Amino acid sequence: MNEAVQLIKDIRSGNIKPIYFLMGEEAFYIDQISDYIEKNVLEESEKGFNQVVMYGRDVTIEEIVASAKRFPMMAERQVLIVKEAQDLSRTIDKIEAYAAQPQPSTVLVFNYKYKKLDKRKKAYKAIAKNGVIFESKKLYENQVSDWIRKRLGTKGFNIEPKAAQMLVEFLGTNLSKIHNELEKLISILPAKTIITPSHIEENIGISKDFNNFELRKAIGQRDVVKANRIINYFAQNPKSNPIVMSISLLNSFFTQLLLYHGLQDKSKASVARALGVNPYFVDDYATAARNYPMRKVSQTIALLRDADVKSKGVGANALSHADILKELLFKILH
Repeated sequence: MNEAVQLIKDIRSGNIKPIYFLMGEEAFYIDQISDYIEKNVLEESEKGFNQVVMYGRDVTIEEIVASAKRFPMMAERQVLIVKEAQDLSRTIDKIEAYAAQPQPSTVLVFNYKYKKLDKRKKAYKAIAKNGVIFESKKLYENQVSDWIRKRLGTKGFNIEPKAAQMLVEFLGTNLSKIHNELEKLISILPAKTIITPSHIEENIGISKDFNNFELRKAIGQRDVVKANRIINYFAQNPKSNPIVMSISLLNSFFTQLLLYHGLQDKSKASVARALGVNPYFVDDYATAARNYPMRKVSQTIALLRDADVKSKGVGANALSHADILKELLFKILH
């Protein structure tokens, strides 16, 4: 996220504000900015007396304000970081009076995860006027592959589209988890490596042949044998391949396929833009569209919804998740 990068650059250059209110659904950037402030604003020799970390569940706004109003000891600034500040959501508006006149020598940081301040409130306006409000928005699934590529690019690495998609399908959109796995790869592989599905399989443990990406592709190609092999592998490894993930990803695929059928311009660039996918995968949609007319796509989406309900124990007649998935696959392919 460009805003996070710019914010860290500003801090590094000495443009430091008295309040940083870091909020939003994506915890990764909140942690990145907060950790940078914690590690870099003060010298190591200054931290003992002038850097304090509090937790929202353990303190009140009044206690935070009292600490923020103190003067630093033998240093230009003090740093006060409030982690898990969302636990203060019921009283957070009380920070308005302090935010209107913050202590210039204090850097007060709120890590307000999974929630947001109401922009209409005085507290929001006071912080925005005298400090920084940073909203960390959750990425959509179709944005995460590009995030992985850019993240690796800053480290001198590259990644094949299929390998990036494997990470997204296995780890979801949790950037913290993805970041940890990327750091693992970077520490193992030689510089400037182009990361392949084999690298992912060998170092992270995601099968390059038996995963939801390959299942989706096999179904799109109406490759009955391959699709059944993958389903059987999932049945033997249910913890690594939960049915909810398979159904969700297949539902996304067929929903996009429905949109594909409605496109007038089916050029690779236009389809990639309309579906929000890497151009590398457009041929998969073109193949699937030939195998699944619009009516069949609509029927398949209904089948996926029915399987999702069954996987939650409604009307499944005690079917196992493996049996639900096998039944679903048979209905889609026949």
